[in-house]
Amino acid sequence: MAFQPNEKEVSEFVQARRIGEWIQFTRNGVEVPGTIFKILENSVIVEISPEDAKEIGAASNLTVISHKKYKIME
Repeated sequence: MAFQPNEKEVSEFVQARRIGEWIQFTRNGVEVPGTIFKILENSVIVEISPEDAKEIGAASNLTVISHKKYKIME
C-alpha cells in the first residue's frame, strides 16, 4: 500500500527564491552572506565562504538555514 504525498501549500516568499540568490543570516552572533545552493521545503542550503564557515564553526562551506532565519540581499 502506497500513501500519496501530502501536498503542502508553498508560501510566496519560498516560491520567489532562486538558486544563486544572495542571502544573509546570523549564526553565533555573526552576520554571514551566502548564495542559495539548493531550495528545500522548510529551508535552503547556502554556500558561504570558507572564512565565514570557520568563523561560525561550520563543518563545511555549505550550511542549512530555515526560510524564517534569513533575508534577501538587494
